[in-house]
Amino acid sequence: MLYLHDVWVNWFEGEENGYNVCHFHEWRKDDGVELLDQVPLLKIDQKLFNYIENDLSELPQQLLDDIYQKAYLRKNHERVQLEYCFVVSDGTSLLAVDTIGYNIPIRKSRLIPRQEQLAYEMIHNQKAKLYAFKDQVTSKNFHILSPSPELMNGLTRKERQLKQLMFMALDQLKTSKNVAEVRYWYTEWSPECYSEIQQMDFEHAWLQLFEQCKYDWTQKHEQFCENLIKGQPFFEKLWEMEHGPRVN
Repeated sequence: MLYLHDVWVNWFEGEENGYNVCHFHEWRKDDGVELLDQVPLLKIDQKLFNYIENDLSELPQQLLDDIYQKAYLRKNHERVQLEYCFVVSDGTSLLAVDTIGYNIPIRKSRLIPRQEQLAYEMIHNQKAKLYAFKDQVTSKNFHILSPSPELMNGLTRKERQLKQLMFMALDQLKTSKNVAEVRYWYTEWSPECYSEIQQMDFEHAWLQLFEQCKYDWTQKHEQFCENLIKGQPFFEKLWEMEHGPRVN
């Protein structure tokens, strides 16, 4: 088995979509970076890599058996054994995984560029190990609280977080079933359609609003998001985490 040593990881916990597992250039000073003293490195096929990267489903038991207790975290000059922690690659992408003792990929991390390069060199002539698993990613249903990658591609970490915040607020708006409120917010987004919006029922107005603002991320989106969450402490806290305190 191949091993990487002295691997810096920045765990993103409970992320079912790979676009939220940030690459090194998007790591932040206040992220909780850890150092793995030793971690197994596996080359797997692209289908399984996609399954691990973009889902929170059960990992193949044979894979878990292969890497059981072979990784160590370095903490306060001590080596702490980890039950199921490993790095996988399909030859073009890399991902570190820690199940924290479960059989699903709870924590995921990218690697720093120097260690990525080393890992690619190590697996270059290796054959991908095949593991049996139930592929559910191909039939994965994306929705407003788990947006498809096409809605997030090309955005920065901050933009992705704010866009997901906007989607959370829009989802809450949908549950309100308040036709006056949804007409108000749709008019905020498209003031030129005021007369038309006033004739819409709730479902039509909400769907049109969502369809119009779900693509891209612009200054208009950001302003709309800030207005939409105003007065909602939980959403405002998430906003401040990305943007600093709001100016009233």
